[in-house]
Amino acid sequence: MATLSVPPTALSPREDAVYLYKAFKGSGCDDATVISILAHRDATQRKLIQQEYRALYKEDILTRLAKEVSGKLEDAVLLWMQDPAERDAILVGEALAEISIDLRAATEVICSRTPSQIQVFKQIYHSKFGSYLEHDIERQATGDHKKILLAYASIQRYEGMEVDTQIAAKDAKALYKAGEKRLGTDENVFMRIFSERSRAHLAAVNSCYQETYGVPLVKAVKKETAGLFAYSLLTIIRCAENPAKYFAKVLRKAMKGLGTDDTTLIRVIVTRTEIDMQYIKAEYHKNTRRL
Repeated sequence: MATLSVPPTALSPREDAVYLYKAFKGSGCDDATVISILAHRDATQRKLIQQEYRALYKEDILTRLAKEVSGKLEDAVLLWMQDPAERDAILVGEALAEISIDLRAATEVICSRTPSQIQVFKQIYHSKFGSYLEHDIERQATGDHKKILLAYASIQRYEGMEVDTQIAAKDAKALYKAGEKRLGTDENVFMRIFSERSRAHLAAVNSCYQETYGVPLVKAVKKETAGLFAYSLLTIIRCAENPAKYFAKVLRKAMKGLGTDDTTLIRVIVTRTEIDMQYIKAEYHKNTRRL
């Protein structure tokens, strides 16, 4: 099907709505036109397009998109049309659903978001799924993984950049004593510090830990913990240090080897494009040049 001539630069929301309507008409959807419009519109413009489309055609454009596009494109487009908090609520809700449980995906979203972001998407989660996030975590997760998710999703952490270096040094020492210094691991110490401290504070703890004990905190976490609990802690500390580097690593892993993990690619690209994708790309290319 021939594509309509739509410039990537924004027209008016009404003109965009008309072009999209034309792309839906006939036998088969003009996917290229849909992508050329929606992929080049920011969140405000996309909301205005939704409003104009409903006003012109008395139909929700999301409903029409679900009918017209399919497969992974449908997943990406419908997610892209949502607000950031709505996306997070949808992603976590789908990841915790009984039929398609994906605890790694749920963990990634929860443990890479700020406290304020979590609080907003928790409210949307409840309105969309009729269940509290904490209740679904209780039902689907287990052990220390469940405890860290519950704590991280509920505790209001400081989001500023100020750090008390003395407390950071004490936390580094407490983590060393709870892990590498002893036989066995006191998971509760790791859980408390990682769930209660701000990102800036955890970055300072990591620096103190490496300066004092000669290894980065990430290595200590890998050595002392395992499974989804370790994955939670690693996501928290890596996002405290450099979220762009963390997501670049997630993308690289999704494209490594035979085949591609499309679900992960969509989740990361759609949710980070309007936040820090330029930094993720820089980190991705930086690491790729080293290979």
